[in-house]
Amino acid sequence: MLQNRVNPQGDIIKTKARGAWLGNRGQLHGKGKTILRPFKNKAWIICLLQFKNRHRQIMAPNLWTELFFLDEATAFAAGHRPCFECRREDAKRFKTAWLKGNPQYGFDEKVLIGKIDEILYAERITADNGKVIFEANVDSLPDGTFIQLSNDAYLVANRSIYKWAPEGYGEAEPLPENKSVSVLTPRSVVEAIRNGYIQQLATPGNHQ
Repeated sequence: MLQNRVNPQGDIIKTKARGAWLGNRGQLHGKGKTILRPFKNKAWIICLLQFKNRHRQIMAPNLWTELFFLDEATAFAAGHRPCFECRREDAKRFKTAWLKGNPQYGFDEKVLIGKIDEILYAERITADNGKVIFEANVDSLPDGTFIQLSNDAYLVANRSIYKWAPEGYGEAEPLPENKSVSVLTPRSVVEAIRNGYIQQLATPGNHQ
C-alpha cells in the first residue's frame, strides 16, 4: 500500500481506498516509492485518471508522483486546481469563476494561470509548510467547502456537514451551532465555488 492518497488537509496518506481523480505536485518520491517531500511545484493540479490512452507506472523513477483524491471537493480543499491539459474546459470554467470571485487581484481573462497558482500557494502553505486555515461564518460557505472540527474534515453541503473519510462521507450532521468555523478550502477557491464553479462530489453517506 503506497502513500499516495490526499486528504482535505492536504496530507499525503496511506489507505486502501481508491480515488476518483489524479493529482500532481511534482516529483515527491524517491527510491522505494517513499514520499520524501509534501510538494515540489507551486502548481498543484487535478487530472483525469485516464487521458489519451496514456499509461503510467505508479511512482516510476524520476517522474512526477501520482496522487489520488476521493473527489474534486477534497482536491480543492487540499489546494489543487484543474489541469489545463487533460481538463481544459474545466480549467477554463474554474479560471473564469475564480476571476469573478476574486476581483481584488485586478486580473483579467488574459492572466496566466501561474499568477493564480502563486496566490493558491500562499493560501494553502504556511511558512513552516503547514496548512493555511481561515475563519468564516458557516452559513456563508457554499456547498462543497471543507471545514475542520476537532481536527476532522467535514464537507458543507445541503445545509448539513458530512465527516470525510478515505472511503467516503459519513451521514449528515447539523451545522455547527458556533457559526464561526475553521475553513480548509483556500479562500479564493471558496469564492470560485460561490461564483459558479460546480465541482464533483462523492455522494454523502456512501462509501467506496
